[in-house]
Amino acid sequence: MKRIIITGALGQIGTELTDKLMDLYGVDNVLPTDVHKNTDNKLIADKIEILDVRDFERMDELVSEFQPDTILHMAALLSATCEKDPLLAWDINMNGLVNALEVARIHNLKFFTPSSIGSFGDSTPKKNTPQTTIQRPNTMYGVNKVSGELLCDYYYEKFGVDTRGVRFPGLISHIKEPGGGTTDYAVDIFFEAIKTGSYTCFLEEDTYLDMMYIDDAVDAIIQLMETDPSNLSIRNAFNITAISASPKLFYSEIKKHIPDFKVEYDVDPVRQKIADTWPESIDSSEAKKQWGFEPKYDLEKITKTMLDALKVKLK
Repeated sequence: MKRIIITGALGQIGTELTDKLMDLYGVDNVLPTDVHKNTDNKLIADKIEILDVRDFERMDELVSEFQPDTILHMAALLSATCEKDPLLAWDINMNGLVNALEVARIHNLKFFTPSSIGSFGDSTPKKNTPQTTIQRPNTMYGVNKVSGELLCDYYYEKFGVDTRGVRFPGLISHIKEPGGGTTDYAVDIFFEAIKTGSYTCFLEEDTYLDMMYIDDAVDAIIQLMETDPSNLSIRNAFNITAISASPKLFYSEIKKHIPDFKVEYDVDPVRQKIADTWPESIDSSEAKKQWGFEPKYDLEKITKTMLDALKVKLK
């Protein structure tokens, strides 16, 4: 990658991804785009262009003007939000993806878009979920993600577009607050531990799901995109993960730092139903073998990093 355009640059992953790319590749070689400009990040605010990913002509215009060699398509609605308005989710997640793939095809760009553990379903093996396995999700988000994986494979096979992707687990960050995901409790719990000393969790305490700290997620995108394509026998999308954890585990780890911290449970049936269809742990060995994926943050390090950062941010 030398010159990069990003959709959804102010989203859950996009903000920190854009920051890291500007640092590595130079501010003038990264063009962030989103549907709004609401950010406290001055570097991004000075560069960002308005783009609704459903607007192909605007996307094509920005690419023609900026002349990138890579598009990182991060714009999407997340799991719980998709269930509230499934038709809007299809419009943004799928029509936006088709537009980005078409732009990549026309302008011969390298292409990345994330999939998710939400692409799995009830019939997927729950533990040590394989890289290649049955995928029959029963949520609109899951349908979008598995359809996106197949569509990216199609563009690679049919048109030779250099498509790449990963299946992200739940992502944890102190920069961006939650945006409608089923794993959002793993961010909320840290914010509330510092702000109020207590948290009401919307998932059952023993609900195990895969998680990852945002720095590992950002590094994974860059590492995959910089990998020699001859090393890749898989394109869309690699399983990646760092930890398998439950609300109870996060609670126990936080109490080591904040002994008086308390957690109660008020289960949201919509998000619990979604979580119950996702894996408890996934096998990321192919990502490690093919492009050297290796997360740096375990539960202990995630907890300390989040609490230390939020003590400063929320003081």
